[in-house]
Amino acid sequence: MSVEALAALHEPARRAVYEFVCAQGVPVGRDAVAAGVGVGRTLAAFHLDKLAAAGLLEVSFARRDGRTGPGAGRPAKLYRRAAGEHVVSVPPREYRALAEILATVVEESGADAVAVAVARRYGAERAAERVTRPPGDPVALMDELGYEPFVDGADLRLRNCPFGTVAAAFPPLVCGLNLALVEGVLDGAGLPAGCARLDPRPEGCCVAIRLSKNNAD
Repeated sequence: MSVEALAALHEPARRAVYEFVCAQGVPVGRDAVAAGVGVGRTLAAFHLDKLAAAGLLEVSFARRDGRTGPGAGRPAKLYRRAAGEHVVSVPPREYRALAEILATVVEESGADAVAVAVARRYGAERAAERVTRPPGDPVALMDELGYEPFVDGADLRLRNCPFGTVAAAFPPLVCGLNLALVEGVLDGAGLPAGCARLDPRPEGCCVAIRLSKNNAD
């Protein structure tokens, strides 16, 4: 499945469709995708279905205008990013298993405080390694680190949880480490680390960042 998913993204137009769907954060139909990517509705539907067949998108059906009952019309076919992960490793590697073992060790040994300190230091080091443009821009910084940021009112929300299934298995530990890492990243980039907080939602990263007025602009 992972190799199939990788092959599905090789075609540039299909990759653009996938990236557009992922960026929306809500299920979208072929009309929105066609307009967003600049292709015809039929071609958009073709790429969407190929991505769904490869396990990269999930399909649902809903009436977008909220109408129900007779005469409400046919439900629209909607697409969103699939929750599963796709990793290709040759030869096979079990990094997730190692991460889960180490998370168990931290929890059972009571080394949470040390782990948080290391995560914060690691975040600061990662920020020092990356040069964002413009400097000090939290949106660019989080984007470079793969968090898929988007502005939501006064907050910077993060669509992607980089720690995926390990976070689901060890939520208090991993979410705490993630917060410390983000705080370290912000501090290393010269931004106030205190603007990051835990604010979990059903989807996406558990960390939210309160934007200053300057960064919000």
